Amino acid sequence: MIPHNSDWETLKVDGAAMRTFVARPADAAAAERAAAVLVIQHAGGVDQFVQGMTRRLAAAGYLAAAPELYHRQDPPPEEPLERMGQLRDAEIIADSDAVLDYFGAAAGGAGRAAAVVGFCMGGRAAYLLAAASDRLQAAVAFYGGNTRAAWGEGTPPFERLGEIGCPVLGFFGGRDANPSPEDCDAIDAELTRHGVEHRFHSFAGAGHGYMDFTNPARYHTDAAGDSWPLTLEFLERHLSR
Repeated sequence: MIPHNSDWETLKVDGAAMRTFVARPADAAAAERAAAVLVIQHAGGVDQFVQGMTRRLAAAGYLAAAPELYHRQDPPPEEPLERMGQLRDAEIIADSDAVLDYFGAAAGGAGRAAAVVGFCMGGRAAYLLAAASDRLQAAVAFYGGNTRAAWGEGTPPFERLGEIGCPVLGFFGGRDANPSPEDCDAIDAELTRHGVEHRFHSFAGAGHGYMDFTNPARYHTDAAGDSWPLTLEFLERHLSR
């Protein structure tokens, strides 16, 4: 594990402030050379789980940043699912572009390779962003559901899968209802139809949110333990090209 630092930073999106949790290798030279990972939150926001995963990426040698996508909500609803329901795909893309701009502007960041890793609604966003941006070299989607519905105006992520120009790694729980095993098969088939490089892993005993170590009711030790090394191997392979 590489020593790393983390803190909140403020980025500007359409003239508004967006808090972003950033973690990077502690060594300044290593941080300048590091590839970057955009981390997309789950419904709970950039909470202890998402911050923890962002730190794990920094500990693996990446510059990682998780934007607070709820920053436009004032005041935000109390329930996470209500907050998530107010998000719009165009705003998720704009917020993510701001982070990708930040990666490029960071010291030594010109030409920095970048990937997206998303959890739950962030998994859905990973497909969306991989289709919308040509600045990503890899995408990792953890149990991203609701891909057939657009949030706001625009085309649903499922209908944009053919636009993805980078390799995709997907993780699913066999006991999940959204995305269900049938959803997993449909996304797999659509990516295959369009010739998008991808690999999917499904864990029979795991449900939705199985990576969330802060939620004992959801956390699945074996599935989480298997998924993370596969994620790091995938990122290393595609971000070191």
